[in-house]
Amino acid sequence: MIVRSGVRCLALLGCIAALAATQAAVAAAHEGEYAKFNYCPSTTSEVFKCIYSVTEGGDVVLGKKTVPIVNPVILQGGFAKPSKETKLSKFFEATNGVTLSKTPQPVPGGLLGIVPPEHSSWLVKKLSAFFFENKLTGVNATLELAKPASEIKLSESHLVAEEKLALELPVKVHLENPFLGKNCYVGSSSSPLIWKLTTGETSPPAPNSPIHGGAGEVEFLDEGRILELAGGELVDNAWSAPTASGCGGILSFLVNPIINSQIGLASAAGHNAAVLKTTTYVASVKSVNEH
Repeated sequence: MIVRSGVRCLALLGCIAALAATQAAVAAAHEGEYAKFNYCPSTTSEVFKCIYSVTEGGDVVLGKKTVPIVNPVILQGGFAKPSKETKLSKFFEATNGVTLSKTPQPVPGGLLGIVPPEHSSWLVKKLSAFFFENKLTGVNATLELAKPASEIKLSESHLVAEEKLALELPVKVHLENPFLGKNCYVGSSSSPLIWKLTTGETSPPAPNSPIHGGAGEVEFLDEGRILELAGGELVDNAWSAPTASGCGGILSFLVNPIINSQIGLASAAGHNAAVLKTTTYVASVKSVNEH
């Protein structure tokens, strides 16, 4: 009995140690300015630098709908040394599995899409929000990765230099409302929205016109070990969007066409846009691991 108890204790201690090691791998306890890199896979041999980027504003134009970004969205993870030819880096998933945070954004006008004119009074706007953007009629749009994080493409040099492709994201938009069910999406793993974001100038097909992003204000923190790009703007208005799917559950054959008609889907390239106002932090894995 004593031997068995000893074996059980050793096994339990082994499990506790393994769990502690797993948790340490998931969330490294970096301090100060480096705490934002807690979920960077900085101990992975291929990872060269860590990135933490917060989209604090902007908007997404999807067909006939414009959804402002009012709740912060986080992109985090690590990336490898860039290719000499393309300047693009392989991306690595955040250790907590949340590379792109699933942050709901309220859709103006809700399910019925009724939005008062901009010149309307404060009272009219409040009443409109009360009736058309409540728990039953309101709709949230949540941006999600449509493919593994390894499908993300990043170029730190293009990001800073305001040229060419800075960040490519394969995404889908989750439309959430009690009536729409849990599986109402625009885009999917097989047919994602491909955002080829730049801090430079876009070259979209008509009717969209070129727009220009910006790297933001460059600042170096912790004696130059952390690059901060504050007030940056990543833009792309040359992407296309497929029709919505899975809306309304078993009634999707009826609801999908209604959603597509209201939003204007499918929407060809030149009719959509993404403008992301960001603050981005980049640090070498060496600096991160030392803190």
